[in-house]
Amino acid sequence: MESTLSLTHVPATAEAEHIAAVMADEGAVVVDELAPADLVDRVLAEVEPYLVATEFGPDEFSGRNTRRTGALIARSPASRELIAHPLVLDVVGRVLAHATTFQLHLTQMIAIGPGEPAQVPHRDQWAYDFFSFPSGYEVQVSTMWAMTEFTEENGATRVVPGSHRAADRLRFTEADTIGASMPRGSVLLYTGSVYHGGGANRSDAVRIGMNIDYNVGWLRQEENQYLAVPIEVARSLPEPMQRLIGYARGAYALGYVGDMRDPIEVLRPEAGHSGFGVSNA
Repeated sequence: MESTLSLTHVPATAEAEHIAAVMADEGAVVVDELAPADLVDRVLAEVEPYLVATEFGPDEFSGRNTRRTGALIARSPASRELIAHPLVLDVVGRVLAHATTFQLHLTQMIAIGPGEPAQVPHRDQWAYDFFSFPSGYEVQVSTMWAMTEFTEENGATRVVPGSHRAADRLRFTEADTIGASMPRGSVLLYTGSVYHGGGANRSDAVRIGMNIDYNVGWLRQEENQYLAVPIEVARSLPEPMQRLIGYARGAYALGYVGDMRDPIEVLRPEAGHSGFGVSNA
């Protein structure tokens, strides 16, 4: 029987409001060809030395024939253009608008090698100790940029559209999912509550995706950006990127330094203010 599942694709010219509305309805959406080819090339060239030096995953979930390379802000200046892509950040801000702030959650290049089986469908928000957040309260937006073409054959990320409204800790199979097939430079956006997983790579080539996630400012980051991004690199970043990686309060009284100093003052003494409150734009 042919699958009736479908995944919405929108053009790169789509408005953030429309993309966020699709995510609210379906939990996931693909923006086709949002990144230009030359930018994708630059990111891959910068990350390649680190990617080939990364060991394969230690278990089935992380993938025994899959490499996962992080610390992208420090290692790939070009990747910052995608991490802080205006359209993506606009969508994230709308999906997570119920929280005071949002921040960068993780950066990871994922290279699925030939022969890797499909990953068990899961929710990214299970990283928070499997806490069951209230249905409809989103705490995370995940993105997967296609650094190579994503196809059913080479392991395109598989999604269960609409599963952001489903019960927690359900078990889905690969047959319950649809592959996010998309051209190189496209990006899949999905909420942390959507069941999804890496697809099986039945091709003879490596499938590479760049996984960039964002979460509400009052939750811990999955990738510790303060250690992944050396402070000398952090100081060189534009202020909006500094705040995005965590040098900002997560809410009224979260994340201050010492005597209630604004965390941005660690990098830019003139930019913050003392006391409680939220100062990031």
